[in-house]
Amino acid sequence: MHRTHTCGELRSQHIGETVTLSGWVQTVRDKGGLIWIDVRDRFGITQLLIENDADTAEKARELGREYVIKATGTVVERTAKNPNIPTGEIEVKLSDLTILNASKVPPFKIEDETDGGEDLRMKYRYLDIRRNPVREKLELRAKVAREIRNYLSDEQFVEVETPVLIKSTPEGARDFLVPSRMNPGQFYALPQSPQTFKQLLMVAGMDRYFQIVKCFRDEDLRADRQPEFTQIDCEMAFVERDDILAMFEGLIKHLFKTVKGVDLTEFPHLDYADAMKYYGSDKPDTRFEMKFVELNDVAQNKGFKVFDSAEVVLAINAAGCADYTRKQLDQLTDWVKRPQIGAKGLVYVKCNADGSFKSSVDKFYSQEDLKAWADKAGAKAGDLLLVLSGDLDHTRKAMCELRLEMGERLGLRDRNTFSTLWVVNFPLLEKDEETGHYHAMHHPFTSALPEDSEKLVSAPQEARANAYDMVINGVEVGGGSIRIHDKTEQSQMFDALGFTPEEAKAQFGFLLDAFEYGAPPHGGIAFGFDRLCALFGGVDSIRDFIAFPKNTSGRDVMIDAPSPAGDEQLKELAIQLKK
Repeated sequence: MHRTHTCGELRSQHIGETVTLSGWVQTVRDKGGLIWIDVRDRFGITQLLIENDADTAEKARELGREYVIKATGTVVERTAKNPNIPTGEIEVKLSDLTILNASKVPPFKIEDETDGGEDLRMKYRYLDIRRNPVREKLELRAKVAREIRNYLSDEQFVEVETPVLIKSTPEGARDFLVPSRMNPGQFYALPQSPQTFKQLLMVAGMDRYFQIVKCFRDEDLRADRQPEFTQIDCEMAFVERDDILAMFEGLIKHLFKTVKGVDLTEFPHLDYADAMKYYGSDKPDTRFEMKFVELNDVAQNKGFKVFDSAEVVLAINAAGCADYTRKQLDQLTDWVKRPQIGAKGLVYVKCNADGSFKSSVDKFYSQEDLKAWADKAGAKAGDLLLVLSGDLDHTRKAMCELRLEMGERLGLRDRNTFSTLWVVNFPLLEKDEETGHYHAMHHPFTSALPEDSEKLVSAPQEARANAYDMVINGVEVGGGSIRIHDKTEQSQMFDALGFTPEEAKAQFGFLLDAFEYGAPPHGGIAFGFDRLCALFGGVDSIRDFIAFPKNTSGRDVMIDAPSPAGDEQLKELAIQLKK
C-alpha cells in the first residue's frame, strides 16, 4: 500500500498512529540533526520529521522539489504548530522513506503564487494543475457538474449522448470538418450544439433530455471562448416558455445554493428592446443602475453641431462623481476615444452642490438647458452626467462600454453580488446589411412569439422570437427558445432565411420528415458550462476551468496541436494540399 492516509487528512486525534503517506516533495529543510520535508498531494500538505535516523536522513538529502516519495512513520504532536494549514498541529516522525520517482527541477514554482507566466504554465499544464488555485477550479467544475446531474435527474430528465460526427449545418459559426476515409471527398462536422438531435429526442418521446456535452466552433477566441467548450444542453416536451424559465431558474438557484451558498431570489424579465434602449446590450449588468437617458429633445437644436447632427444623444448619471478632476475627465475622454470604443469625444456636466452646473459645452448651453438635462437624467447635486452622441447602434455600444467602465471604477461590479434576469422577446431575424439576407438571431428552429407567428410570412423583419437568454452580472450564461414543431412553419422559416425548398430538404430533410410523425410542442435551453464555472469562481477567463485549454491562437502548446498530417494520412483521406 502506497498510503494509509492522504497528505491533508491527519489531525491531533491520529497522534501515536503509524501511517504511510505518498506525494510530491514541496520543500526540504536540513538543519543537520533534524530534517523536515513538506509532502503534498491533491488533498493537502503534511510535515515529515527525520530525527536521529542516519539511513533515512541520507535518502532525504537526495530529494529535490517534486520528487515523488512514500514515507512511513508515527504521527506526533508538532512543536511549532502552523495554524495556516489543517495538518498544522501534527507531523510524522519517519521510520522509512522511499523515493518512488525523481523529478527534474520544474520550470516554475508549484506554489499558489507562482513565478511562471501563462505561456510557460500552459506548456507544462500537468505541472500547473498541481497548484492549489488550478486544482481547486477543476474540483469546483466537478462539483457543479455533479449538482447539475442531481437536480435534473430528480426532475426526471434523462441524460442522452448525441453524436460527435454529424452533418455540417449553418448555425452561425464555422464548423470544424472531419474528412471521411471511407467516403472520399466527404466530411463530417463536429457539432456546434446538439440542437437537431435533442429536438429529434422530443419527437422520439424522451420528454425531458439533458447532456453535459462538448461543442465545437471554429471562431476567433477571447477570454470566454474556446474552440471546444462544454454546454449544459436541455430540452423538454409539452411545455411553454414559462415552464422552461421556471425549471431552469430552479436549476441555477440550486447551483448557487449548493456550490456558492448563495440564495438567489428574483429573475426579472427584461424585453430585448428595453435592454438595448437602457443598457445598449442584450446582456446588461444590472448590479448597478446608471441607465441610458436620451437627451435629443433637450440637447439638440441649440447650435451645437455635434449634437444637432447626431441620430441620438445619450447620457448616463454617475452618482456622486461631480468632484471628478479635469485630469480624471480627460482620462475618461481618452478612454472612450480608443479604437475599441470608437467615440469621437465625451461631454460632461457637473451638478454642483450649490445647484449650478459646469459642463464642457457651456458656451452652447445655458444653466437652464443643463438643468433640463439633469432633470431628465434624474441627476442631483454632486452627480456627474457623461454624454455621447452619434448614430444609434454605435453610440449605444460605446455608452454600454462607458457604463461598465464607470461601474468598475466606482466599485459597483462586486463579484460577490449576483444580479440575474431573463432577456426576452428578441427579434426573430436580423438583416445582413451587405447581402440583404436575413439570418436567424438564435437559430433556424426558433419559433416566433404566438402573437407574431403570422408575421413570419407577411413581415418577417417585425417578428419577435419566442426565445430567452439568462443573464447574470452582464454575462449570458444560457439561452434557448420554444422550437418550431410544425413542418409547414419550419418551411416558412427556411423561406424567410432564403433557403430554396431543395436546399432546406438537403440540409434538414431529416428534421422536416420527423415533424410529420407527431412532433410534440417542445423547447429548451443550453447553458455555457465553462462560463458558469468561471462565474462561480469569480474570474473572467473560462480557460482556468478547463483542464487542458487552448491558447488565444487555438493551439494546445503542451502537445503542439494542431499539427501537419503525414502524406500517407492525407492520401488515405483523398486530400491533396497545394504546394
